Amino acid sequence: MTRAPEPRPAEVRGFRGRLLVAMMLVVVLVALGFSLAQRRLAADGRRDFERQFQEEAAALRGVEAVRDAMLAERCRALARRPRLHAALEDDALDLLYPSARDEMADVMGGEDEPAREAAPYALHARFYRFLDSRGAVIAPPDPAAVGALDPADQARLALPALAESPQLGELVRTAPAPGEAVDEIIAMPIVSSETGEIIAAIVVGFRPIDLGAAVGGAGIQSGLWVGGRLEMPTLAPAERAPLAARLAAELAKPRSDAPSLEVAIGGAPHLLFYRPLNPGSSYPAAYEVGVYPLAGLLARQRHLEWQFLGVGALLLAGALGASHLLSSRLSAPVERLAADSEENRAQRERAEAALDSTSRDLQRSARFSADASHQLKTPVTVLRAGLEELLAAENFTPEVREELGALVHQTFRLTSVIEDLLLLSRMDAGRVQLAFAPVNLRRLIEGWLDDLGALPDALGLEVETELPPALHIAGEQRYTTLIVQNLLENARKYNRPGGRIRIAAREEPGAVVLAIANTGRPIPPEAQEHIFERFHRAAVGENVPGHGLGLNLASELARLHGGALRLARSTEDWTEFEVRFRPAAPVARPAEERA
Repeated sequence: MTRAPEPRPAEVRGFRGRLLVAMMLVVVLVALGFSLAQRRLAADGRRDFERQFQEEAAALRGVEAVRDAMLAERCRALARRPRLHAALEDDALDLLYPSARDEMADVMGGEDEPAREAAPYALHARFYRFLDSRGAVIAPPDPAAVGALDPADQARLALPALAESPQLGELVRTAPAPGEAVDEIIAMPIVSSETGEIIAAIVVGFRPIDLGAAVGGAGIQSGLWVGGRLEMPTLAPAERAPLAARLAAELAKPRSDAPSLEVAIGGAPHLLFYRPLNPGSSYPAAYEVGVYPLAGLLARQRHLEWQFLGVGALLLAGALGASHLLSSRLSAPVERLAADSEENRAQRERAEAALDSTSRDLQRSARFSADASHQLKTPVTVLRAGLEELLAAENFTPEVREELGALVHQTFRLTSVIEDLLLLSRMDAGRVQLAFAPVNLRRLIEGWLDDLGALPDALGLEVETELPPALHIAGEQRYTTLIVQNLLENARKYNRPGGRIRIAAREEPGAVVLAIANTGRPIPPEAQEHIFERFHRAAVGENVPGHGLGLNLASELARLHGGALRLARSTEDWTEFEVRFRPAAPVARPAEERA
């Protein structure tokens, strides 16, 4: 006779019911978390591709900015030539292009033109034209000598009105030859030496950097959009037309700093992102465009969704079994702990993988900037050697020697830009290591003042100092010198005739504060928050030689030294910067130095 099973106590049945509800709730929450994680992964993937395009294009544009600055400087020098001013102010336009032919010979090229075209960053112009005071094109007597253009293309070089600053643009050829579909153009104003008014402008067109070859990795197709026309050779004409129309409609709307949108190309989904090339220019707006196919990404998303569904189903089945098992054996806490541990490990691995991917992207961008700077150093050195060899010849007039000397000076300025870019790229990659030692800050400042006294001082500046007798900071001599030198050079360059420079230092608990101030025009309030950005130059420095890297470099080096650089104030006729260093114990001086 078998014994009937005893009924389960009410507490056991209630425990099982509560456990089942809890497990079901956990499954629902996990499924919801998986769904949110899947959407987050998709959004992160799209942002990664857009950031890759923007970062690599920005690095490339930094190199292109150096080339554009060289061409702008060359155009400014040409715009100051007396022969051009005489032809324009005396209305002798028949002498305008012949007078400019010799000046533009080195930019337009000659026998070595194929070799120069092969260089991706070559300073080589394809054509140039002059604009009159109304912005209309002055037709050249011999178009072949100044770069042949289709009449319709030449007409698009005109401006509605001449501006005081250089105007950038992109010219899409009407009937392009192979490899000449798009030209970058720059319009440089020519100011009258008598009235100070803008009387004309010179427009120079040159070969653009091949953006597609530089940022076309990871399946990204790159191109250019200008004037309602999309130039993307990798797409068929039937695919470019609807894409250009969609992009034109998108550009007419308010957009974010990093805009993107989904488009269909050939029936397949793609991600399109773009960035402006010439904001604020009188020429038609131009944009760099990148298109990335989403088919592979969507396939991976669907695969992840099926995986999430499978995992959810397994969790549900496990929950049902565990609710029955744990009600008798009370093993639920142990299983939950194991599941939580596994989930935490998976999350840690995903976070480490994401950090590793971000680190590789940053290193790739830094390597690109460093490689570009290295590639530019050799041609600049060759250019300087050639100019110095010409300067050593004895068959040139004083005027030609003066021009050659000015060009040699420009190569030194360009070398300084390249070295600053290389140092910044090393800092971005985290490869700058400081060997901290006590540095005599007072001696650095006194050495700079000695160098300033040896230079011809056309401004007649008065220098005031207020420095303690012993002023030692913790840092590396070379980079500390760069910080101080950049700040003092700024104080000298942006000063006014008969102005003052004040150098003061004080010791605070845990810091040494150096303040450098100068008279001169103040920095506009709207520009003050951008002065430590790279290549930023406010309106106060538009007529002062420089390349917009000094303050950024000084700020980054101060941060590496454990300090900070800030703009203390900039009011009427007085601008003051303040940099903080970590103090160091003063070193013992030799007996002869104390004497």
